[in-house]
This record gives sequence, C-alpha cells and structure tokens, in this order.
Amino acid sequence: MKVRFYVNDTKAGAKDVLSSLKVQAAKLGLAVVSAKAKADVVIALGGDGTILRAAHEFAGTPVLGFNIGGLGYLSSVGRGDFAKALEMLAKGLWRVSERTMLSVRKAGGRKIKLALNDIVIMREMTGHAAILDLEVDGKHATRYMADGLIVATPTGSTAYSLAAGGPVVMPETESFVVTPMNPHALGSRAIVVGDGARLVVKSSRQTSGRAERLGVYADGESAMMLAAGESVEMAKAAVRAKFVELSGYDPYEVLGRKLGWSGTSIK
Repeated sequence: MKVRFYVNDTKAGAKDVLSSLKVQAAKLGLAVVSAKAKADVVIALGGDGTILRAAHEFAGTPVLGFNIGGLGYLSSVGRGDFAKALEMLAKGLWRVSERTMLSVRKAGGRKIKLALNDIVIMREMTGHAAILDLEVDGKHATRYMADGLIVATPTGSTAYSLAAGGPVVMPETESFVVTPMNPHALGSRAIVVGDGARLVVKSSRQTSGRAERLGVYADGESAMMLAAGESVEMAKAAVRAKFVELSGYDPYEVLGRKLGWSGTSIK
C-alpha cells in the first residue's frame, strides 16, 4: 500500500515528526511515495487547514489527518495515536468516508470554486451591514441584514458556521446549513436545507447610503467579489472529498472530545 505524507512544515517540530513517521511506515510495510507519485492514501500532517488543502489538492484520494495543530476536528488522530493509526492502515482496518462538497459561481458565470467546509459571503472593509436575499430552488426564502452568510456542508458545520451559532450536522447527513453572521434581527436564525437544493444569494442595493461590496470565500480562500445587485449560485458539487475513517471511528466521541461536550449528572 502506497502512502504520501502532506505536511505543514510551518508547525513546530513537523519535520521531526515526519521523519519518525516515515521510519515507522516503512517498518509496517507501507510504501512512502514522493509528491509526484500516485498514492492510495494521503496522510496530512498539520491542522484542519492542512486537511482542507490536501482534500483539494488530492481530490479522489482518501485523506487521513494527523493533528499537530490546535483544535484539529478534521485531523482527528492525535500525537499519541500516530503509530496505532499507521498500523491500522497497514492492516486494512479502515474505510473511505465520502463527504459532500459545495460549488459556487457568480450568476451567469462559468468559473466554479469548490469548498469542503463552507462558502462565506461577507462585507468588506466597512462597518455597513450587508443586505442579502436568499433564494432556495427558485423561491425567495428570506432577506438578511447581517455581516454576511455562511453556507456550510455537514463537514463544515463544526467550523465557522458553528462559531456563528449554526447547528452541528453529522458528516454523512444530506444537507447544507445557512447561517447568518451577526444578523440585525432576533428572528434571523440558521436554517438547514437538503443538499439537492440550489441556493442563490443576491447582494441587494441599499435604500440609502453606500452599497456594500462583498467578498466570497471558498474554504477561506478568496473566490470572487460581489457588487450590489449581483448574485452567487451554490449547489452540491459533482465531486466528493474522501476521508479515511479508521476502524472504531466514532463521530460523537470526536465531537465530545474536540468541542468539550460533557454529559449530564441527572439520573
């Protein structure tokens, strides 16, 4: 079995960890291949940002995250379990989990950007709130006056969307989450829609004052700018990201450990 290491070498001690892992992998009979060779599994060594970059760069190849960063929700294998994870890979004790991705493009345009976590539409460089109209499958859903909107996949529901008050959606749920950022109305809340929905967000013109210019970001990377009156279209991407889930993987245990959930003392 061929594995390729994808490392964020800006992390402290990353190179030393990488050297050690290569030795361990070789002892287990795993063939460590170079950057140009095709691998069966990509092992991303870093934090969640490293995982996202690996998922984009090696689309179609299962990615396993080894966490040497901070929270590391996507990179769920901690330092104490690196050796065990490599052994499970070598023994075939794993499966592939396919994750929904989002596509975004400007209405009428051809250039498409993909996101595994989320598409974020947010105001740029001023203190003015944005006025955003949300359309779902051709029907007007609501108008937001807010700092912006986050459209998240189930994988991304535990990232920026969660910080903005959105719900946690389990990884293989067939849905998207639309979460307003600092909405100017108590009734503005996150909504969950099926992942077959086509979403359109339009930047509406201000009735008074200056129209807000919006940035559109796919997994934190700038995708396009949106002027007043322009729209973006979002839908489930034709491709899916692939992740390695080691035998015994429990998404609820990961949530509890990474997000600090605790049980109840009520009996």
